[in-house]
Amino acid sequence: MDLILVAVISLGAIGLIAAVILYVASKKFAVYEDPRIAQVAEVLPQANCGGCGYPGCSGFAEACVKAGSLEGKLCPAGGQAAMSKIAAILGLEAEASEPKVAVVRCNGSCENRPRIVKYDGARSCKVAHATSAGETACSFGCLGCGDCVSACKFDAIHMNPETGFPEVDEEKCTACGACVKACPRVIIEIRPKGKNNRRVYVSCVNKDKGAVAMKACKVSCIGCGKCVKECSFEAITVTNNLAYIDPNKCRLCRKCEAVCPKNAIVSVNFPPRKPKVETPAAVETPAAEAPKAE
Repeated sequence: MDLILVAVISLGAIGLIAAVILYVASKKFAVYEDPRIAQVAEVLPQANCGGCGYPGCSGFAEACVKAGSLEGKLCPAGGQAAMSKIAAILGLEAEASEPKVAVVRCNGSCENRPRIVKYDGARSCKVAHATSAGETACSFGCLGCGDCVSACKFDAIHMNPETGFPEVDEEKCTACGACVKACPRVIIEIRPKGKNNRRVYVSCVNKDKGAVAMKACKVSCIGCGKCVKECSFEAITVTNNLAYIDPNKCRLCRKCEAVCPKNAIVSVNFPPRKPKVETPAAVETPAAEAPKAE
């Protein structure tokens, strides 16, 4: 009986000492968390897409609170609405951000880019790219395996079965950039939606010289520079045989699209062009003959 009592008292004393130690340790090493972090996290979409540049929504919320400023910070999934709520919680001002969207810069569909082999490997763009595989002669264009579709958490990208290409639903796209990271050939770019959701861009990433690029795809950019000469706003440059349109300088005049000999420049959400009306050539009337002298 005495042994049992001694054991119970000993265990109780050990438990009490351990509890005191844990209590002291919890107070000494306690980490204070600003309650505003949880408040900010609640207004975020919790997509954890990484488009903000931070590890998940909680990381972004912590960064906003600790920085004391929202300059340079944006939640692409939540957009301006979420940033306005965050600004209200923190008593800060949210910068107005321009809406952006993912753009697939490749137009080498089945019709434009002939298949020369049949790829029978793993249905993964990363695998196909790593093994220099692919079904066409273009080593720059879309591989069509759909890694971008799998990476999108917003159901904003789908493969078109007719063209074999990914298509972006701009109504669902949040410009988080997950598809950009998933594409091993970097054919997807995040660009401003533009005024009235109108955009003009070069739908090609082929850097081969003109003759090689034309052989691989009917609508590839050949780096001829006609678009550069036509642009009055210095919005187009040609580097490594490939033209690029700067969305910050482009004024959406579409003159470059008209002069592109390969139709590599694409315009989105514009009304159809009006057909040119050919004016009949003026008919020259013969001058009246001078009266003959008698």
